[in-house]
Amino acid sequence: MEEFDIRNIKDFLGINSFYLKCILGFIGSFLLTYLTIPKIIRVSYKKNLMARPKERSSHHRETPNLGGISIFYSVTIMSSICAYELFSSYIFLFSAIIVLFFIGLMDDILVVAPNKKFYAQIVTALMISVGSNVRIGHFFGIFGINLLPYWFSILFTVLIFIFLINAFNLIDGIDGLASGIAILVCCAFIITFWRLGSINYPMIVLALTIIGSLLAFLHYNFSIRYKIFMGDTGSMIIGFLLSFMGIKFLNLFLLQYPFGIPVYWIQTAPVIVIAILIIPIIDTIGVFIIRIYKRRSPFKADKNHMHHRYLRMGLSHKQVSLVIVTENAIVILVAYFLRHINVHLLLVIILLLGFIFSFLPLFLTQIKTKKRE
Repeated sequence: MEEFDIRNIKDFLGINSFYLKCILGFIGSFLLTYLTIPKIIRVSYKKNLMARPKERSSHHRETPNLGGISIFYSVTIMSSICAYELFSSYIFLFSAIIVLFFIGLMDDILVVAPNKKFYAQIVTALMISVGSNVRIGHFFGIFGINLLPYWFSILFTVLIFIFLINAFNLIDGIDGLASGIAILVCCAFIITFWRLGSINYPMIVLALTIIGSLLAFLHYNFSIRYKIFMGDTGSMIIGFLLSFMGIKFLNLFLLQYPFGIPVYWIQTAPVIVIAILIIPIIDTIGVFIIRIYKRRSPFKADKNHMHHRYLRMGLSHKQVSLVIVTENAIVILVAYFLRHINVHLLLVIILLLGFIFSFLPLFLTQIKTKKRE
């Protein structure tokens, strides 16, 4: 009897290797998260490793906050098996994730000083931008800027990584929001990676492992009896991976420079990336603007995020998450259908639409108040 070789499983099942990787990555990540979270919850209660409600919290009871361990575990294992090309092409990718995992875990358990988290984020951003050359090297003609000097490219990329990592951490304030936004972002990236050829297949598999893990996490995040949060561990890793995918997405649309002249597939690609990540971007910028306007530190936590405004309107966590994810999806669709217009005009439209959605609950609250009067 011929010995069965697991490497030929695709031939045995009659499935294309890429589709097999997608299926295994998604299902494997889902199952690993689904099966490990109950054990994490049990240990959290036993060792009293809980997130305690604070003044700005949207939750009112102690809850386990180590869900990020399961997300890290499932995504790294399944992506290293099904999207192993990424870790060979970008040798510092796994190391950067490990650094974020440990600093996030320390913060979830012991509470780490903000400056230490900041330093760790700088290290991870430098590892991936310098070590693996994943960086924003072009502005696509926005504001008349094209090719960036190498040093500025690294600096700008590091700032973008730090901003988005913290932006995802900041929107993780209610059940389902950060996960819902991350799933939507991954879906948007998957569609584009799919359309632009097989060279992007490992990125698709990575996105599917994230989606699988987050769908399983959402089951517990929305649960009453077995509720768990992803904590800083989960939000920082997800923010980092989505930043990585966003930069890879952006660079797909830049062609080689013939005779020093920049050529783009779509010049509005940077604006499309902004549209895909519009909610964490606009919410963070909006909160900083409000804090500075009120002469407060932009880094001091408060209840001025989008989700806080919707909660004050009486919506539940599920309703708020659904509304905000839908708003993000609308912005993505607008950017897609207007992708061939002037890049500066599209940038204005997307940012304006983002700020409208950000402050929409304030306008709705004022209208309700006037009607009552």
